[in-house]
Amino acid sequence: MKRRDLLAGLGGLVAAPGLAEAQILNLAPAPVVPGPGDILVSLETSLGPIVIALKARQAPLTTANFLQYVDKKLYDGASFWRSAKSKSPVDYGLIEGGLQSDPAKVLPPVAHEPTTQTGLRHVDGTVSLARRAPGTGDSDFFVCVGEAPYLDANPAAEGDNLGFAAFGQVIKGMEVVHKILNLPTPGKATNPVMEGQMLDPVVPIVTARRI
Repeated sequence: MKRRDLLAGLGGLVAAPGLAEAQILNLAPAPVVPGPGDILVSLETSLGPIVIALKARQAPLTTANFLQYVDKKLYDGASFWRSAKSKSPVDYGLIEGGLQSDPAKVLPPVAHEPTTQTGLRHVDGTVSLARRAPGTGDSDFFVCVGEAPYLDANPAAEGDNLGFAAFGQVIKGMEVVHKILNLPTPGKATNPVMEGQMLDPVVPIVTARRI
């Protein structure tokens, strides 16, 4: 994936560059136990709950940003609206949710916390903040299905090499994530690089609460 695609919001995802199909088939399972200092949030969707352990110690700014939306109940009535699934023999890709820049609800963007700073990685079940340029992330977030090292910061890469700000891990409800990943995507994309990735209908986020 080219860096300009990253700036377009993870557009054009088909497979992780350099990740052989055999590697995809043998992905290690993501950890499912909360770590020290983690804050738990449950997203109640129309397909079931997704419980996230927010990495407050490692990614304090991005976690605080997400919790603003939770505590103000701004995610109530939001949705998972995108499924970017690769053409592989197993589920691989990501789902994206949030407020889609709703001007009535979106809060000011948060400073970017790259993975080189936090020590987190984009693995199966990682929750990360969507963005265009660094420091533009606000309400929209995505959940990885499978390892996605190309979304980590890479100082050796050219151009925008700061990757995405990982800040959480799904500890319960990955079966719901997989269901969303496999839903039909006939929706119209306002961003051309997301063509064929827009859910229709979307999956409502009924409530988002700390637990």
